Amino acid sequence: MIGPAYERFRLLGLHEDETLQYCANCKNCDISCPHNVPVSAINMMARAEQCRKKAPCLRDWIVAHGETMAKWLTPLPAALKNFGMDNPLTRKVLDKIGIAEKSPLPLFAPRTFRSLVRRLHQPANAKKVAFFPGCYTNIYNPMTGIDLVRVLNRAGYAVEVPDGFVCCGLPLISNGFLDEASANAEKNMAVIARYRKEGVPVIATCPSCRLMFIQDLREFFPEIVERYGEPDVGDAMRFILDLVETNGIDLPPTREGNIPHHFIYHAPCHLRAQGQGLPSPELLRMLPGVTVDNADAGCCGISGSYGFKSEKYAISQKIGEELFKTIRENAAETVVTECGTCRQQIRHGTGKDCLHPVSVLRRILDRG
Repeated sequence: MIGPAYERFRLLGLHEDETLQYCANCKNCDISCPHNVPVSAINMMARAEQCRKKAPCLRDWIVAHGETMAKWLTPLPAALKNFGMDNPLTRKVLDKIGIAEKSPLPLFAPRTFRSLVRRLHQPANAKKVAFFPGCYTNIYNPMTGIDLVRVLNRAGYAVEVPDGFVCCGLPLISNGFLDEASANAEKNMAVIARYRKEGVPVIATCPSCRLMFIQDLREFFPEIVERYGEPDVGDAMRFILDLVETNGIDLPPTREGNIPHHFIYHAPCHLRAQGQGLPSPELLRMLPGVTVDNADAGCCGISGSYGFKSEKYAISQKIGEELFKTIRENAAETVVTECGTCRQQIRHGTGKDCLHPVSVLRRILDRG
């Protein structure tokens, strides 16, 4: 109710309640609304308007510009960057500017996904697919991207990672930097339009990135979508599931001696908001010896950069409490979920390992 109600207040020029800043942009209000009111988009546009009147604080700039920060820090080795970011003294300083001391900040990988994928030998004269890696995979968790590439190589695809792709813009929008997000949308849409013209599919492993393309761009930047056409970005796990169902990828046979695997799956809010089902657990259950439980326990609470903020850390932990309890009480040793920051939050809240489903898939395929 809050989004549309506050929009009426704003249109009347009335005072706006500061609780707008507590919207996590998790999309659960959009999922719940029976009339498809884009409540979260209304909130984010209002936040952007607030930021035009009063510049966002340093903390909000930092959490919104992960890609920029990573570029600035490129000359430094990952170990030095991580020590500088995650030692107790630095965390206390970050807490002073509003990044919670206890929050589970992601650590830099030794090499970015883009640098690693350039060195990979891929099938020659193969079918092509373009991959939008997103900031999290590229900077913090490159093995998710490598695992995707290797799974698609098995199906005879060569995976291209265009240099023209930049951050999808969701962290910028969530923190009020709508104009910068518009510039990113322009760059990304030009690349997607080129691949559409060539008949090459574009896919993403991050549900938040994909939701930005298939839904948010239309709501925030309709003129860009009008200029370039619909941003046809597919879900990577759905793409792989379709390959399995058409025999494009052969799964290992069920036989005596298959190692049993037990996982618990968390469906990210931004995946559920897409209304496309849950391809990852469906796919993993096709693998021999694999059992997948659906946690079905709501939001993890992190909501991108939301749970990193000092005034919102406790809220994010409270939101994720039911999910953490469900996972801790489950016999599965490993959690699977598509969202990078969800994985960060789940490790923090449960102590259990958490992987992207494509990484689990690759491991089992490699074992045969």
